[in-house]
Amino acid sequence: MVNWSALPDVGAVCLLAGAFASVARRNQTHVSKIWLTGWLMIALHFAASLFQTAPGAWGILDNIVLIGALTCAGLLFMWASVPYRQEPSSRSMLFALLAANTFYIGLLAVGPVPAWALNVGAALFGLLPLSVALSTAKKFAGGLRWTVIGIYCSLSIFLIVFQQRPGNGTELAVNAVLFTVYLGCCIHFWLAYRRGTAGAFITIAGFAAWACVFLVAPFLQFMFSSVHVEGEVWNLPKYVAAVGMILLLLEDQIEHNKHLALHDHLTGLPNRRLYQDRLASALERARRFEAQTALLVIDLDSFKEVNDTLGHHVGDMVLQKVAVLFSSRVRRSDTVARTGGDEFSVILEEPTSRAEAAHVGKSLMQLLSEPLQLGEHSVLIGASVGIAVFPEDAREMEALCIAADLRMYDAKHLSHDKHEQESPRPPRAVARLEPRPRAGLQVVD
Repeated sequence: MVNWSALPDVGAVCLLAGAFASVARRNQTHVSKIWLTGWLMIALHFAASLFQTAPGAWGILDNIVLIGALTCAGLLFMWASVPYRQEPSSRSMLFALLAANTFYIGLLAVGPVPAWALNVGAALFGLLPLSVALSTAKKFAGGLRWTVIGIYCSLSIFLIVFQQRPGNGTELAVNAVLFTVYLGCCIHFWLAYRRGTAGAFITIAGFAAWACVFLVAPFLQFMFSSVHVEGEVWNLPKYVAAVGMILLLLEDQIEHNKHLALHDHLTGLPNRRLYQDRLASALERARRFEAQTALLVIDLDSFKEVNDTLGHHVGDMVLQKVAVLFSSRVRRSDTVARTGGDEFSVILEEPTSRAEAAHVGKSLMQLLSEPLQLGEHSVLIGASVGIAVFPEDAREMEALCIAADLRMYDAKHLSHDKHEQESPRPPRAVARLEPRPRAGLQVVD
């Protein structure tokens, strides 16, 4: 027999899942895929509610799908917000919780089972995640993981005490399992999205209300059995959480678009637009405090040979490697930007001086004095650097940039002329590029 009264809820959640899928498709992240899978499980849960009154084995199977899909969705939501979910032990923890929930829900759905079997199922909620945590404690340990273990150990104790209570023991057990799952979602999202946005607030509030449903509903039924609450009321937190999660995806997409607009897509460094904003701000602070700011412009000497000999994919690898090396050598308060095809710029803020800027320039060049290991290729490149210091060399941003550029080109020409006098032009190599000897180790300031 089909429960047609649940059909509007099925239609509503399917439309909501479709909207979520549309947003998630434009936000191609690992989290969005897991969330979409979770909402498909929620849709399966509502679909199973249509056949909740089916007799015999079909009714047992439907109950397993009904509760199991809702539980699995919550565990997926919870796991997706774990910051270290790529850790193998995190996947093991997810499988442990899925196994414990599936086994216990199956026991409840089958019907009367021996007390020892229920006790074993209840104990697995605590034992399985605890065993995963203890077996991987030397490799990884986190406060969030032990919070989850504490919650599920508490669930084990509660189930052992109340699951065989006459009359409503099974109902209490089911509600306790679902309450624990969605309380875990609330905690995980609260820790993962600590930001004052509408999406974060609505999602956390939705999961908190969703968890409370499994407390308030049985309490009202026990204390005020004559009070009837429509099923749609208990489903509202699901829709609230769904709307919040869609907002989170949209917020993340907006932040990602802002990042792309201000950062180089290949290296992740600030692009010319953000570099100019930061340079303008640095110069304004220098004027206010009567301090110095240094600008370094660095050009890779043999980058064209890399592209021509080994291909553009190796050239991209060179740029990425250089970006990492340069970023690791300067202070966090300084800025490394990619301002051209093979050009990088560094803004050194106070405290700095011309001597310190020259020292930084030489140290950055030393990073390129050894071959870069790029997979099967060993690439040796050189670079030239030009330094301009505010306010000695220029007092305006454009003039400062021009001064640094001119000195960088002077360094490049000095290196080239010296190389032409000392040796003939080296032939192109297939896997190893040999640039001019010590090419680019000229610092012109």
